[in-house]
Amino acid sequence: MINNPKSEIQNPKSVILAGVGGQGVLLISELLARTAIAAGFDAKQTEIHGVSQRGGSVYSHVRFGPQVYSPLITPGQADFVLGVEKLEALRFATYVKPGGLIIVNDYEIIPRSAGAAADSYPHQSIDYLKEKGLRVIDIPATKLASELGNVRVANIILLGALSKQTSLPQQVWLDILNQRVPERFLAINQRAFALGQEAVSQPVAV
Repeated sequence: MINNPKSEIQNPKSVILAGVGGQGVLLISELLARTAIAAGFDAKQTEIHGVSQRGGSVYSHVRFGPQVYSPLITPGQADFVLGVEKLEALRFATYVKPGGLIIVNDYEIIPRSAGAAADSYPHQSIDYLKEKGLRVIDIPATKLASELGNVRVANIILLGALSKQTSLPQQVWLDILNQRVPERFLAINQRAFALGQEAVSQPVAV
């Protein structure tokens, strides 16, 4: 555990979280912002943008640091892009800064509105991002969540992976998870969070 995370974070960190309706983007955005605040930082979070209904594109901006004036992140300025779905990670890849990191769920949801265009879904999007020289951690979060018994905790697996890339203390993450998640779902979310941390062998400096 880092005893003084403020000594590690001098400038605001910027995170874009993206997925589709029903994947829990709102929850993990809130958990990230709450964790940063509990660790002693200023944090700003946008409202969720996009179509919040199941299947529609949804994204949120979160920024935290010693002082944050706005939650909005411009292209090329995000330290992290967390994609709960492959197409959404590709869609927001332009927001990651040079040397930033993309964490993506290796999982596809074909947009309902795609119709005949569904055949053009970019199935090789993760390979494409890597070929462009971007730093990418891909995790089969939905598959792992299914093995845990609930595919809906894929978002928490990805949040666990993100937690390993920040200087926010482990115990603060766990405290916020315990506070925010209903007791009947807490055990599986705790396992999912730990599984996400285990999925990344070591932190990647950003």
